[in-house]
Amino acid sequence: MRILWSRLRALFFRCSLERELNDELRAHLDLLTDENIRRGMTAEQARQAASREFGGVEQTKEIYRTQQGLPFLEIFLHDLRFAVRMLVKNHVFAIVAILTLAVGIAATSAVFSVVDRLLFRSLPYPEDHRVVSFGVTAPFEPLEFMLGPDYLEWRGREAPFESVTAVEPGSVDCDLTEQNPIRLSCGKADYNFLSTLRIQPLLGRAFTREEDRRSASHVALLSFGLWKSRFGADPQIVGQNLALDGRPTTIVGVLPRDFEMPTLARADILLPLAMSEAVDRGPDATQAIVRAFARLKPGVSISQAVAGMQPLFEESLKNVPPQFRKEVGFRVRSLRDRQVQDARLASWILLGAVFAVLLVACTNIANLLLTRVMLRQRELAVRAALGATRWRLIRQALTESLLLGVLGGLAGCGLAYLLLKLFIAIAPEAIPRLEQATMDLRVLLFTLAVAMSCGVLSGLIPVLRRTAPEQLAGKEYRATSRSVLRQSLVTAQIALSLVLLAGAGLLLRSLWKLENVSLGMETKSVTTAQIALAEYRYPNNVKQFAFFEQVESRLKQMPGISRLALANTLPPSGGM
Repeated sequence: MRILWSRLRALFFRCSLERELNDELRAHLDLLTDENIRRGMTAEQARQAASREFGGVEQTKEIYRTQQGLPFLEIFLHDLRFAVRMLVKNHVFAIVAILTLAVGIAATSAVFSVVDRLLFRSLPYPEDHRVVSFGVTAPFEPLEFMLGPDYLEWRGREAPFESVTAVEPGSVDCDLTEQNPIRLSCGKADYNFLSTLRIQPLLGRAFTREEDRRSASHVALLSFGLWKSRFGADPQIVGQNLALDGRPTTIVGVLPRDFEMPTLARADILLPLAMSEAVDRGPDATQAIVRAFARLKPGVSISQAVAGMQPLFEESLKNVPPQFRKEVGFRVRSLRDRQVQDARLASWILLGAVFAVLLVACTNIANLLLTRVMLRQRELAVRAALGATRWRLIRQALTESLLLGVLGGLAGCGLAYLLLKLFIAIAPEAIPRLEQATMDLRVLLFTLAVAMSCGVLSGLIPVLRRTAPEQLAGKEYRATSRSVLRQSLVTAQIALSLVLLAGAGLLLRSLWKLENVSLGMETKSVTTAQIALAEYRYPNNVKQFAFFEQVESRLKQMPGISRLALANTLPPSGGM
């Protein structure tokens, strides 16, 4: 520890230590000079003899500095100061190189911040690799689902699963009808939902089995955002009542900040699923559809889970009409696969495209550095003649390229923030977790790694060229090898650019076709609006029809409306 402190002190307090070293060496020379004077020498002869006996003063200082300081760090700081002076001297080259790198790094970081949430970052559930989605598949529904009676039968017979749970598909509109009413999104989940996903409420508790019944009193869990914005993060919120859809509802807990529904649906409030315990499969029975999720037992794979649940599926298949049984299947997949779906391939393609852009930027910088090397041949030859080793010149060159990479990364961070905001604004809403993409610490560390990699990659080829033996000796060498290297870099750059240009052209062409595809109807000057009626205010068809009749009569009286129609679905969307 004392040695480390001594070396750090030599690094950061160099001036004072240099004065101490000079004073100590001067004292030694004075002692030797005085000794020689006592032997009968003149003052000048004594000083000369003392200097010869003591040895080289500068060599002694260098040995002392090597033993007391941190030579590697000192050399790096020296190289860094030299690189800064060279970039300031050639500011036009520095600006062009930094901006080129900034564009490539910004595009890569912005896309990574989006893709990271989809492909690499862990889901907000402990041991998320064991959380799966399961259910039956049918041609009319792209996602697996479960009918209420089947789920209630399977819930107690989950052989390969540690536990199973279910949520209502999507979310429904609900209203806080107390003072300052507001419309929210409510999700519904089974009583064991939080325990299956291993989510611990921030405040309060989860639902109980008794509360997950239609006859039970109304209870709710608040999302962290609603608890903070609506209730001021009141720590005493548990046990209080709120008016939800006109009914008094007791708050039993608050969900954690990073909570999200496995379906990725928005849920400001979580309510009990409250499915009927009666298993009614009659032709007139209304069978609820749910999304089922489970946690695999330790060591159980997805293929083993499919095999373990196959007998239950075969048993449930008997309730399907014979003519449709061949079209019904069973699927178990990881929760990440369910959430990402088709976006996985698009994410990898997009990430590969921006890395290609980054590689083009690095090739540009390598060409600039290679041209700059040709202008510094005399400088390198002089430094080699003065004793600079091959590794010393390589380290100096890599320090310059790393400095360019870091500066390009810093500029790229600001540009990436703007690109990310633009991407979120124009990207389609179907991209999962798009609103969660931010320039957080993880993305900034990725940007730093990319910037340093770009610095090394951009400076590697010029470094190898500038440290060739014939260059270090200041000799002439054939220009053919240099031209071949530059031509190879230009060829690679053009090839990558053509691939990116062709891909971008095909994408724009596809988007143009999608925008101009015929819908089979005239959509010009057509305006649509969607109205959701709260069930507690319009519980039956009579009140609902009365509301829409009033809406229709009022809209017909408004100027600028020539035709008016009401429908429960809007083509070409909707499955009806």
